[in-house]
Amino acid sequence: MGKVRFGPAGWNYKDWKGVFYPARRPRGFSELEYLAAYFDTAEINTSFYGPFSAKNAAKWVNETRANGRFVFTAKLWERFTHQSGGDAADEKLVREGFDVLQNAGKLGAVLLQFPFSFHNTPDNVKKLKGIIEKFRSYPLVLEVRHASWDTPQTYEFLKENGVGFCNIDQPIIGRSLKPTSKVTSDTGYIRFHGRNEKDWFSDLPPNQSPNRYDYKYSIDELGPWIDRIAQIANNTDSLFVIANNHPFAKCLQVGQILAAMYLQRKMKAPESLVQIYPELAQFTEPSPQTKLL
Repeated sequence: MGKVRFGPAGWNYKDWKGVFYPARRPRGFSELEYLAAYFDTAEINTSFYGPFSAKNAAKWVNETRANGRFVFTAKLWERFTHQSGGDAADEKLVREGFDVLQNAGKLGAVLLQFPFSFHNTPDNVKKLKGIIEKFRSYPLVLEVRHASWDTPQTYEFLKENGVGFCNIDQPIIGRSLKPTSKVTSDTGYIRFHGRNEKDWFSDLPPNQSPNRYDYKYSIDELGPWIDRIAQIANNTDSLFVIANNHPFAKCLQVGQILAAMYLQRKMKAPESLVQIYPELAQFTEPSPQTKLL
């Protein structure tokens, strides 16, 4: 059975203060170190908007050292996936940060995330092949959101190239990709975006649309994913279950519930998070760490 890690997409959000992070922080407080006391992974979001430095990567490795199971995943720079750029200089910048994590054994996956508008066309397949060729030294995972990619040819292509497939939970609108449990490499990946249909196709960029990912999953909505998690875990060496519905730490509610349901044991959680999401009480127990901070 593969090792399953649950965690959020990103960790530096102002609206998590007093919800997950302490309202009053001691001197030298590290958000990432605090997060790593509760979760075994986090997806690096900043790498989508620009490469992170080797210095920052080393700092993150150090801040998660206390949790030996903690492994990062990271999005590839949008210059390669969403834009037409991505030259040798850009590749070098990306590798500077990625290599530090990989050499430390802390880079579990690099996510090639594409938008809904990225359909399965010959030109887009060619673009995807070029990106895979550039970064195949990393454990790559493909995230697409349009149903045109849901074909046997797509999954066979990914298997041949050792690229994982990202199974997603998103609003089902038109030809949106529906939930799947596909395995195409040794690395499994699942992402929860929420089901906010009203704001999903907002004209604003993702980082400027405050409501796109603002969705609170019910226990009943998460339940069917437990079988998918088990199926993927049984066929991979590692599985990353990432929640992207980050407003007011709703993604952490998802992570704690799924982890508790899958592992069949209670998880640790800060009292502040349980107070805001009381349904967590049946899945968690108070963490002694909160008394130390």
